[in-house]
Amino acid sequence: MITDDLIEEIRAQADLVQIVGEQVALRRTGRTYRGPCPLHGGEGPNFSVDPERGIFKCFVCGEGGDVFAYPMKLLGLDFLDAVRLVAEKTGISVPERSAEPEDDPYKDLREALVFAADWFQGQLWETKQGEAAQQYLIKQRALSEDSVRRFTLGFAPDSWRGLREAASVHEIDDAVLMRAGLIKESERATEPFDTFRGRLMFPIYDARGRAIGFGGRALGGDDAPKYINSPDSSLFHKGKIVYGLNWSRHAIRREELVLVVEGFMDFVSLSARGIENVAAPLGTALTEQQARLLARYAKKSLLLYDSDKAGLRATFKAADQLLDAGVHPSVVTLPAGEDPDSIVRRGGEGALAEYVDAALDVMDRKIQILERRGYLSTIEGKRRSVDALLSTVRATADEALRDIYLDRVTAVTGVQGSTLERELRRPRPGVGRRGAAGEVPGEPNRGSDVSPPSPPPKLGAERKLLLLLIRDPSLVPRVNEEVAVEDFATAAYRDIYRALRESTLEGEAEDELQWARELPAPLFERVRELAADPEELTNPGAVLEEVVARLRGRKIEKRMSDLMTEMLVAEPEAQVELASEIRKLRRQRTALGSVLPGRGFFRGER
Repeated sequence: MITDDLIEEIRAQADLVQIVGEQVALRRTGRTYRGPCPLHGGEGPNFSVDPERGIFKCFVCGEGGDVFAYPMKLLGLDFLDAVRLVAEKTGISVPERSAEPEDDPYKDLREALVFAADWFQGQLWETKQGEAAQQYLIKQRALSEDSVRRFTLGFAPDSWRGLREAASVHEIDDAVLMRAGLIKESERATEPFDTFRGRLMFPIYDARGRAIGFGGRALGGDDAPKYINSPDSSLFHKGKIVYGLNWSRHAIRREELVLVVEGFMDFVSLSARGIENVAAPLGTALTEQQARLLARYAKKSLLLYDSDKAGLRATFKAADQLLDAGVHPSVVTLPAGEDPDSIVRRGGEGALAEYVDAALDVMDRKIQILERRGYLSTIEGKRRSVDALLSTVRATADEALRDIYLDRVTAVTGVQGSTLERELRRPRPGVGRRGAAGEVPGEPNRGSDVSPPSPPPKLGAERKLLLLLIRDPSLVPRVNEEVAVEDFATAAYRDIYRALRESTLEGEAEDELQWARELPAPLFERVRELAADPEELTNPGAVLEEVVARLRGRKIEKRMSDLMTEMLVAEPEAQVELASEIRKLRRQRTALGSVLPGRGFFRGER
């Protein structure tokens, strides 16, 4: 049986552009892709695919729908067969039509994680040590026992090997616990020990409600980190998971709005008090993957981060990711020292509504801060304000909203729109819209859905670099000196580059694609697709210089964007240093622009 949760997971992970692109030569036009309709056999670019909304539409024959409707209409499949086809192309396993489920390659990991979740809950409710954690949740955090049980919270006792010893009784091997991130090793310890000790435990679930990892909150007063998460594993990837969506995604869709909070406790506290359209990144800055996941459920968001300096930095960075994913963010300003949990704990749902109702669009919030700090009253201040505000404009995928933002920047700084447009033509920072191959183009196409189709986009820097390295792995050590894994904005390309580096640096076999065979199936298929790309890259040395320069330039832009955001919340004495660093980065960016093919980024080349 294919459950509704599994169907939602397949829908969320599927790449409609890639699936349609197997039959249709799609070209990017604005935020959509256009090509001839495969359903009625048309020749004009009347068939539109919208990757952000996950839908297609032919403006001649009128056919349209989502990622499942496409194979149903094209191949005459029923709904379940269409789901299976899309799941296969997405790399997600689904049960066979028989009652027997498919073999799950991660069955041992899942069993270990389920055991751990049950064990942590037992420690909370059935042990002496767990009483303190109960008091913390029920007395200090004012949560009902029903709410604590609903979110399956637990407790990891302050012992080195409590979980490990309990698991061994159930014949769960150390190797499995290690792969699940539940125990770890240290050079100072003779045996593996529990990852989580003396912590309140928050199980983290996938869209199907299966435990994939944990977050742990320290209850002691020592110097330990307040929160730690499970390490990345075959099932758990921190930057791709949003806590709570297994509970809240239906409410988010219903409200057409997602409240983004900073942590586990904010999520639990709000959800327990009837505010259900909530989601939380896992203790890190909101990532591109997390933003695009949220965009599947809502196109509007409220950011409820702390209002201190760190919170404002996180707010503006999260807003840029959301804008790039097509989600319109507004900022909720909370009183100093307060967070969503403390507000609803003291005054209930209505107390938070007061601040939510006063939320400002992220651009207006930035302008508000600049005005209060006096930036907009001096020439130098206005120049700095332009940099800070344009970082938000650059991130905005919605064309109409982008134009509104440009008008606002012109209104508050007095800088002409044509001048702002020239500044915006520079390569975008690291968060970027995907091109036809999932790449981040240097400059977005601003066409509308009804404009003539644009020429096929050139290969992006990341894809072009991987083509070179896959064809000639001997280049990897030289590129490794200039390009870090984190410099890739596209998650799949980042993982492929990491595997290439590790394979080459460790001296593993470089026979064809042997290095990629340990990658997950969808990534391996992406590598095979890259290896089969017919694009001819003449003069590889010059091409290599060009793409490395583009990646370095994008890294500089990203750093400048971060510094501009930092200036919004920095003290006056720190602003001088930040302005100096921004000037240095501008000079580096200018120097990169003068680099010509064949003039050596790499020592010893030529």
